[in-house]
Amino acid sequence: MQNYFNYFTEIETRFQARRGTLLLLSTLDWALIETWRDAGVPLEAVLRGIDSAFDKFEARRAKAGGRARKINGLAWCAQSVMLAAEEMQEARVGVGKASAPESSGFEGERIAGYLRENASLLHAAAGSGSGSGAVLEHLAMRLAQLGDEVAATRDPDTEMLETTLTALEARLFAALTLSAPEEQLLRLREQAARELAAVRGNMSAVQLRQVTEQFVHKRLLEAAGLPRLSIFYMGLR
Repeated sequence: MQNYFNYFTEIETRFQARRGTLLLLSTLDWALIETWRDAGVPLEAVLRGIDSAFDKFEARRAKAGGRARKINGLAWCAQSVMLAAEEMQEARVGVGKASAPESSGFEGERIAGYLRENASLLHAAAGSGSGSGAVLEHLAMRLAQLGDEVAATRDPDTEMLETTLTALEARLFAALTLSAPEEQLLRLREQAARELAAVRGNMSAVQLRQVTEQFVHKRLLEAAGLPRLSIFYMGLR
């Protein structure tokens, strides 16, 4: 399984290096990275796409005498990233067996502790009177069970575990969305639309929809004080 921690941090580092200043990624930027990760876009393709976008931008800026504005978000690189991914996919046609995946580096005991910690957070939220309390309690119990299973396994199957956590997280997002006031959801979608307005031309309709949903989900989690469930986030905790 790909090391998710490296995936996110290497993209952030490359973007900051090419921009030349330490610009913290926005919620929308992180949502876009998650969209690429979920779509299986290789890290190398993202880094190539970022470099390509900046190379073209810097060429235009040089012609304009240095007067062009700075790139302020990853969305400016979206088209280049997808083009790089397509080129890599085409280059793989006819290639033999892929090399063995790298070790994830996620120790069983550490994963078990992470799952149990998230179970406690969801259990606490379930008892706070939330409209999604029943779902949160069920998810908390399932995470605790997974934690016990991982603790009893010397070499846990992290790929299978991540697949399970993705399904559980989908249920979490659905529950939060259903219980959220209509006004809150409308406000979040309007905020996402405003932030995406300047770069809509660089993204497909599917990308725009995915990034908007990622943005809304992330903000709903933050508002509820709930964690992401993927074991990638164990590295950011």
